[in-house]
Amino acid sequence: MSDQKIKIAIADDHQIVIDGLHSLLKGFDRYTIVIETTKPETMLERLKQEPADILLTDIMMPGMNGIELAQQIRKEFPGIKIIALSMNGEGSIVNQMIEESDINGYLLKNIGQTEFIQALDKVSNGGIYFSEEVLQEMLTASERKKIAEEIKLTKREIEIIQLIEKEYTNKDIAEELFLSERTVETHRKNIFRKTKTNSLIGLIKYAYEHKLIVRN
Repeated sequence: MSDQKIKIAIADDHQIVIDGLHSLLKGFDRYTIVIETTKPETMLERLKQEPADILLTDIMMPGMNGIELAQQIRKEFPGIKIIALSMNGEGSIVNQMIEESDINGYLLKNIGQTEFIQALDKVSNGGIYFSEEVLQEMLTASERKKIAEEIKLTKREIEIIQLIEKEYTNKDIAEELFLSERTVETHRKNIFRKTKTNSLIGLIKYAYEHKLIVRN
């Protein structure tokens, strides 16, 4: 790609973001935007008419979200490199896109021109690029998953911990999760045993320290 213009396609449901990306590319003639759309579901058809080298896609979009779009692009246009754009770098989403869509990069929308061009340069030359904040979030998500696996907490037990943090009683939890109170009590005993905690305060402290609960 290094001796040719790199063709870029953009999918973002906010026109102001697309306009901003145009501005970031001013003066960098190596890159040209060939497709831009606020309706991601039209991207596949447009790519059949106008080939592109790199797809920049938002993650959270109505209709077809960025994860779904990336998966379809990977199936129908495997040669296109995909860079995800997002307001945040939630590690679980990034990891999902890596595992299911084989993306080449993930950028936060607050990056400046220098980092944006660095990312495009690296990806267009066959590399991968993730913003530093995104890498940290990915690490946190991986650590959280590893911790859950090490202490062998089940998905149900983590759900119960999250409800306990919200001050749900056993009865409330049973109703929320369609369980019997006896089953909830059994889960609570197992949770305390696995986490080696002896009180609700200790359990909640443990849950935050091990990122089993994330504050909004």
